[in-house]
Amino acid sequence: MIKAAPQVGQRHGETVCCAGISIDGKWLRLYPVCFRTLDDGQKFGRWDRVHFKWRKPNDDPRTESRRVDQDSISITGSLKPSERERFLSSLIVTSLDKEREKGNSLALLKARNFKFKIAKRTTEEISADQSRFDALRAQPDMFNTKAIIPYNPCPYEFKFRYQTDDGAREGTCQDWEMEATYFRWSREYGEAAALDKMQQVFGVDYPTNGMLLAMGTHSLYPDTWLINGVIRLDDIKQGSLNLRQ
Repeated sequence: MIKAAPQVGQRHGETVCCAGISIDGKWLRLYPVCFRTLDDGQKFGRWDRVHFKWRKPNDDPRTESRRVDQDSISITGSLKPSERERFLSSLIVTSLDKEREKGNSLALLKARNFKFKIAKRTTEEISADQSRFDALRAQPDMFNTKAIIPYNPCPYEFKFRYQTDDGAREGTCQDWEMEATYFRWSREYGEAAALDKMQQVFGVDYPTNGMLLAMGTHSLYPDTWLINGVIRLDDIKQGSLNLRQ
């Protein structure tokens, strides 16, 4: 499961846009999920198997989108490391333009020539985000949510430049797990060391050993692909994989 960083909206309060793959190998976009208000037993991770009730949304024409009943979310197991390559291999693509032509709005991209960049956000950007979350937290009854601890927006953006069959692309990674990694390492090692470690891991180690990008289009801009998640997976040998073009 891929989780983007939390956002505050007028209709649903604090929500997280998630994406996952069904047991028959189909992409699903799950929204809205108020992840931080889920019970601990419902808070799914990257490789968890999840069961939930859903319906087709009226306001999102993307074929993969599902409106989730988050009270129904349950974790039923997890995907073993030995199962992950086989489960994901049939979904890997090297062209986003071709996925768009097929009408797809989610894709698992195998790119190349990665360059990882860390950009400091402005004080104004961070303050604006913080104000939205603080305002929501001050009015929990407005969205019928349980009280949650304050959310601290990440002070940095993590960007990738990469090459696909369609040419060079660049985008900001929205993966919540990357933000969580920064905060965890900052507490453990200090900010400067955390940033150095992220540069090494996401700029060198992952691209060298094997990395996939979970991509999704924007609801308002269907031709714009966003980096929703970074998946560390050993490079799959070409002979064992028929990449979808």
